[in-house]
Amino acid sequence: NQQPILLTFLLHLSASFLLNDNPLEVYLTSGDGSNQLSVEPRLDIGSAIGTRISVDKTKRYQTMDGFGAALTNSAAYVIYHSSKRHEIMRSLFGWNGISISYVRLPMGASDFQAVNPYTYADTPTDFNMDHFSIDKDGDFIIPILKEALALNPHLKIMGSPWSAPAWMKYNNNLFGGDFNWGANYQEAYALYFVKFIQAYAAEGIPIHAITVQNEPLYKSNGYPTMGMSWELERDFIKYHLGPKFQSMGIKTKILIFDHNWDLKDYPDHILSDSSAAQYINGSAWHCYGGRHDTPEGFHNKFPSKDIYFTECSGGDLDTNFFDGIVWTFRILMIGQPRAWAKTVLLWNLALDDNHGPREGVNGCKDCRGVVTVHGDDSFSKNVEFYNIGQMSKIVQPGAVRIDTPWLGWDNFHSVAFDNPDGSPAIIVLNPQNSPQQFHLNISGKVYPYTLKEHAVVSFLKRP
Repeated sequence: NQQPILLTFLLHLSASFLLNDNPLEVYLTSGDGSNQLSVEPRLDIGSAIGTRISVDKTKRYQTMDGFGAALTNSAAYVIYHSSKRHEIMRSLFGWNGISISYVRLPMGASDFQAVNPYTYADTPTDFNMDHFSIDKDGDFIIPILKEALALNPHLKIMGSPWSAPAWMKYNNNLFGGDFNWGANYQEAYALYFVKFIQAYAAEGIPIHAITVQNEPLYKSNGYPTMGMSWELERDFIKYHLGPKFQSMGIKTKILIFDHNWDLKDYPDHILSDSSAAQYINGSAWHCYGGRHDTPEGFHNKFPSKDIYFTECSGGDLDTNFFDGIVWTFRILMIGQPRAWAKTVLLWNLALDDNHGPREGVNGCKDCRGVVTVHGDDSFSKNVEFYNIGQMSKIVQPGAVRIDTPWLGWDNFHSVAFDNPDGSPAIIVLNPQNSPQQFHLNISGKVYPYTLKEHAVVSFLKRP
């Protein structure tokens, strides 16, 4: 009988992990810019100093899907047309880069367009989607996604529309306006989502999740947007999108809202309707208004529904690494997983020197990409690159968030994860103006560290 031998081996393997004295891998990014995802000397077991940060693997929270940014039309365009394309892609998605694990994809046009705005069904009154086509995405978006998947097969992709086709809207325009409430329009739009998922699957690109509408409470006459009340989003899911996904065997997750923390009544109303909620996997959130811990309260009210953080843009408002690091880790990279988010996604993956290409005149004029592709075809890695990398290099898709203490707003901020391979990953921010000492306690082993001011450090303990 081999079972007792196997059990003994597994128990020995588990015990050896818990007791192993492997040093921690250390990655550091500092607010003065002198460390940019620097590989530091490995950290050995030592004596306790400063603040204690205990990592408790027995207290387990959400499973992570990943960290990344949005592959807008503009982002795909500037990467695809750069002579450094493959180098840029390796730095973003490769194992020797930052291993981005999640990408958000606008379904058709957004405010960051390098070509004329379009959707996948621009033939008027095409209720049966006979002319549905993703061919325009094939020019540069799909090739970039295929290259990303080749570099990181674990990459997940979310689709989000900025607008339905113009003929499905009361104003017959991609810019502004509201979706048509008519049942035939809702049924056609549900089919539109199904066709999108099927067309991408035929290209070998699985769509992990969709949001029903990007920022449904914001409308602009300057670029593609669309209003959708919570009542309409609820009914669209309840009577059309949910049943359509179910009848056609679509497993892609349905997420609602996709807007700011201060507008939380919108998803609350929808999830309070059990007939709609049965089709909904969770809610998506943006950073442009409200308190960053709002999703935690939302999770407590709807614990069976997942939380996704899906957009926050870097920009010239952050004039230095310090501004870009301390706020981002307090609020997003550490703050959102602590508030139950399964993803942390920034906005444009790449832009040019002029913060574009952009559609229209009313969009963000100082948004910054994770990388900037310059006119001379060189590219630079912005603070957003290092912010994502401090997470995505050590937190594997499928990692489970585990417990670390909340120490106060001005003290260390931390978050930890148990990776699928059993390796703990811990991220710590020092927001203070001077170096601070702390020690990690992992399974009874103490790892002392002094962290520079305005700096973030990531630790990985290999099994």
